[in-house]
Amino acid sequence: MRQLSQEEIDAAFQNTNAGSEQPSGNAAPVYDFRKPDRIPKSQLRAISFLHENLVRSITSSLSGYLRSFVSGNLISVEQIPYGDFQEALPECTCMIPLTLTPRNGNAILEINPSLIFPILELLLGGKNASGSQQKRELTEMERHLLENIFKLIARDIENAWKTVSEVECRVTSAETGRQLLRALIPTEAVVAVGMEFRIDQHVGMINLAIPSMLVKTMVQKFDRQWSSSVELTTEGQRRNLQSLKKARVMFEPQVVSRLTVRDLLGLRKGATVVLDHTMGSPVLSAANGKIKFTGRIIVEKGERAFLIDEVLPPDQMATSN
Repeated sequence: MRQLSQEEIDAAFQNTNAGSEQPSGNAAPVYDFRKPDRIPKSQLRAISFLHENLVRSITSSLSGYLRSFVSGNLISVEQIPYGDFQEALPECTCMIPLTLTPRNGNAILEINPSLIFPILELLLGGKNASGSQQKRELTEMERHLLENIFKLIARDIENAWKTVSEVECRVTSAETGRQLLRALIPTEAVVAVGMEFRIDQHVGMINLAIPSMLVKTMVQKFDRQWSSSVELTTEGQRRNLQSLKKARVMFEPQVVSRLTVRDLLGLRKGATVVLDHTMGSPVLSAANGKIKFTGRIIVEKGERAFLIDEVLPPDQMATSN
């Protein structure tokens, strides 16, 4: 048996390593373990529409409860990890976990200090909140005062989601500081909803984080909701038209005369009122206050009637004065 030299041994190992290399074209793709949580863009659009209604509901509820001017806008609806959602929040803020039943899950409601302290001032009869107060934690008494506000918003969330699924939102507690609340795993995908509100001169955000897996359990209901809206363009429109055929419409030929107040006060029995159009000229007619036809006033079987000469196209229709 011949003994191999060191050069031959090194060459053998080099050949072995070269043979074990895989072509770059056969490299295994990187798997994203959060992919099962992803929600299609079409369903995110449906969620956006749903939360536009939520913004209007919260605006109305806060206006009535605080007896102050409140306006709101939906800023964003996106799917991000919960950790990114937390990092985008102020350091000292108010976070409320919401227990969603019967879905057996939790959502997170966050209200910026720029809204929390003005709300507290209004509840206590004041008008303004100083900047220094916006960087401190809430006291136990303040949390107690805000409980009804949290429940009010939770009820609005329930009503907004009612069109898709019956969900009950329960407020369990209120935490101050974004790092104090660990109801969700930082890597868990959530649907983050950003809503901006103005209370008098104060502007701030109310954010909502809903686990993506929780939303995906209602995917079929979102699909049915959107398919029903498509159905409305065909069979649904036909049914609506059949129902509308029984509705009453006010038909009003526009035979008018424009008078001054002096002429109006001078009218007596037997006076003659000159109309604004000449004999033989077409008369406009309105349906429920909208000019839709031109025609002539005639006598039919001893009764005055309106003979339609032309149906105006939609771009020529106008509202009668």
